[in-house]
Amino acid sequence: MIRKLAVAGLLGLMTNLAYAETTISWAGCGISRNAFMEELAEAFKNETGINIDLVGGGATRGIRETASMGADMGGTCRLPLDGEAAEVGAYLEPVAWDALVVMVHKDTPVDNITLEQVRDMFLGRLTNWNQLGGPDMPMQVFARQGKISGVGHAKRRLIYANMEQEFTATRFFPSSGPLERAIEETPWSIGVTGISSAQKRDVKILKLDGLEPNYDNIRSGAYTLYRPLYVVSNPNNPKINEVQQFVRFVGTRQGRAVIRQNGCVPYTDALALIMKQLDQERRARDMGLYN
Repeated sequence: MIRKLAVAGLLGLMTNLAYAETTISWAGCGISRNAFMEELAEAFKNETGINIDLVGGGATRGIRETASMGADMGGTCRLPLDGEAAEVGAYLEPVAWDALVVMVHKDTPVDNITLEQVRDMFLGRLTNWNQLGGPDMPMQVFARQGKISGVGHAKRRLIYANMEQEFTATRFFPSSGPLERAIEETPWSIGVTGISSAQKRDVKILKLDGLEPNYDNIRSGAYTLYRPLYVVSNPNNPKINEVQQFVRFVGTRQGRAVIRQNGCVPYTDALALIMKQLDQERRARDMGLYN
């Protein structure tokens, strides 16, 4: 009996050690996590036996925890900041294209917003739903805190061409998850988040300049508010081989299918968008000159 218990204990220890050796940690962009990371992690585990522990916290956390090796890899929707020591050593691999979308409470009787109106909204110029053809009701504008959050960074670059732009809003939120939940729960509210995250919420997603943020419109660049989503790695991490194995998996037919199923465009499906990003920045500069 003692021998059987000892053998069972040894087998349990070996199982725990094997689990520890085949687990990698991921931290970062809540939009990436909600969009496709949970499904990718499950598919990757089924394929390789490697488990991925997922923790959110935002794009900045994804970059900095990976750089400091507090996490084995991360997720981000912005590039590392120039001159920021905490982000040195992070290597980014683009895996998908995500659209920034305007979402509102599901009962809001408005279907479309223009890019200029989005710009005006965060400048405090758009304050009532009648300015969008709706009823005479105050607009509850929700926005992310800070200037370097993934969504905040993208809005400043793509809409204002000014990374120091201050926003006007009714409420500010520390991350995208609480902002999205608040819009679900708050009549007459409005905010911006990623399409793949928004479509899993009980909200209405507005058309932008008459265009829906669907796969074809994002892939072609017709829907103009798009940005890459990245996997962050650190070449010095002891588990870099497992991380690289995951990055390769994301680019396989199976990995790309998971991304499409969750409302994003795989990065290699729309390589032409790389050049179109210059058009995004030029448009934002032009809007700033004439507004």
